[in-house]
Amino acid sequence: MQKNTSDLLTSKFGISEKVLDLVERAEKKAADRFAHLDDIKAYNQYKVLDVLRECRISDRHFAWNTGYGYDDAGREALEKVYAGVFGTESAIVRPLIVNGTHALTLTLTGVLRPGDEIVYCTGAPYDTLEEVIGIRGEGKGSLKEFGVTYRQVELLEDGSIDLEGVRDAVTERTKMMCVQRATGYGWRKAVTIPQIEEWVKTVKSVRPDIICMADNCYGEFLDTKEPTDVGVDVMAGSLIKNPGGGIALSGGYIAGRQDLIDLISWRMTSPGIGKECGLMFGQTRSILQGFFLAPSVVNGAVKGAILCAAVFEELGYDVCPSSREERSDIIEAVKLGSPEAVIAFCKGIQSAAPVDSYVTPEPWDMPGYDDPVIMAAGAFVQGSSIELSADAPIRPPYTVYFQGGLTYEHSKFGVIRALQALCDSGIVQL
Repeated sequence: MQKNTSDLLTSKFGISEKVLDLVERAEKKAADRFAHLDDIKAYNQYKVLDVLRECRISDRHFAWNTGYGYDDAGREALEKVYAGVFGTESAIVRPLIVNGTHALTLTLTGVLRPGDEIVYCTGAPYDTLEEVIGIRGEGKGSLKEFGVTYRQVELLEDGSIDLEGVRDAVTERTKMMCVQRATGYGWRKAVTIPQIEEWVKTVKSVRPDIICMADNCYGEFLDTKEPTDVGVDVMAGSLIKNPGGGIALSGGYIAGRQDLIDLISWRMTSPGIGKECGLMFGQTRSILQGFFLAPSVVNGAVKGAILCAAVFEELGYDVCPSSREERSDIIEAVKLGSPEAVIAFCKGIQSAAPVDSYVTPEPWDMPGYDDPVIMAAGAFVQGSSIELSADAPIRPPYTVYFQGGLTYEHSKFGVIRALQALCDSGIVQL
């Protein structure tokens, strides 16, 4: 770290020299991984640029529309861009998809029918999908209430997909098999693109008509390929995670086969209308610009995650994934071992924020979760997981999940402030 920067961090932010020295050692340890990530960033940047050029994006695509939103050239161009980058026949990209869970819910409810069966092949889904499926919660219109059955195949001990278990799970009722690429609140590595490709081949070898769906949240632009490039039929994600680049104000996307997107669009609006209606509320430009910047933003976030792993490895904490392992999402899990450590870490992240840095995060009973959850996120877009944030359910073994940063420098500063907060609280001694 250059002297001017270290002097600023010590004088203005109260960061100790011992904290800065540890972070600098960890950064040097990760340098070769960073070079590999820069190549992925460049590839994806040019891939997005090529599609934007092919779609002949111009200023006219940023215009507002009103009423029903018929003939919105910007909306149609935006969805063509997403389909082009993700290598699919069609896509839905809308600001009124409120989050990743909503995008996934539309996908599941749009395609599945009474009597169908859905199988998750990466163990239990993310917490907020449990009520959607019907694993918990009653009387809320879950898939279970509409006669869709659910099963799951646990991951193997090494965190890989149990392909033999996947084969055995197929029944005559199986309509859709799913993978969740990111870790969620689990202790496992994210599922990689080569693993997803092998999973798709396995599923299709048993029954080619089974629909393969991927929850792609936190995974966009981590590789030169996306799940739909290796055979996944449909995938979904959130615009305030990776693909929004920190600029999209809200929204979600679904990309895949034309027939599946048609079904999902009829659930999104109504049968017979589908994608033909729906206002963008002036967000077309920001969503496109965010998508253009996303490869660079994701690059900074994943570098920050690797730095976080390297720092806490140095301190003897269990981390997942390690600083040396291949990555397929932007999340870094650190097993801190106590609620006090989790809260101190999150307070450090909050204090590093450009927005609401003076706020003190506390655990609370969030809708959709079984345990109290603490969330640190001082973001320009509320709840934006591609911006610097950390969150954790307050339950043993007290693992915190670190992610995001619109620039590498900010993600790095989050690691610095989190470590300083742990030192100030007496939990870590350097």
